[in-house]
Amino acid sequence: MKIYDISQEVFTCKVFPGDPRPEKTMPSLMEKGDLYNLTVFSMCAHNGTHIDAPFHFIRDGKTVDAVGLESFVGMAYVAEHQGIVSGSDAAAIIERAKALHPEADRRILIKGDAEVSLEAAKVFAAAGLLLLGNESQTVGPENAPMAVHLQLLGADMILLEGIRLEEVPEGVYLLNAAPLNLSGADGAPCRAILMDIDGK
Repeated sequence: MKIYDISQEVFTCKVFPGDPRPEKTMPSLMEKGDLYNLTVFSMCAHNGTHIDAPFHFIRDGKTVDAVGLESFVGMAYVAEHQGIVSGSDAAAIIERAKALHPEADRRILIKGDAEVSLEAAKVFAAAGLLLLGNESQTVGPENAPMAVHLQLLGADMILLEGIRLEEVPEGVYLLNAAPLNLSGADGAPCRAILMDIDGK
């Protein structure tokens, strides 16, 4: 079985414009004579590779701790796309996923420099996806992310943003993107991995 780490390293990760960057301090350090090393860090819930829960844009939406783990763990389809994802593109991606595995159309990961349009978001939402992932720090346009987020999160979908798929071929994988269990939070960092369980 081949395992792909599709997560960013936290302290050097991409950060959405305006969000605070992760910071690390070492209040206890063995090289300074302390008994042990101790790392303290702070970060935004949306730094690097992270999930968006519906509460991120929906006032009464589910928070991270209220979302079932089946949204984050299960079969997923990696689809390569460059540029804007149109409604017809989204429909074609879903059909390819369905043809390859009966559960892969529930979790879609888009590989490449792609931006999900509002029309595509409507198609993904209508299809009942549990999770939609992308390589950008935001699934919609960076300068106007609200409409796409409202469409997707309003359908109770989880967004997995900031993943890294350069080394992952298109196809079906077992995804584990379980987030930190942050009570009441609108998002959370995660160590997302894909497993090629066929070992091809």
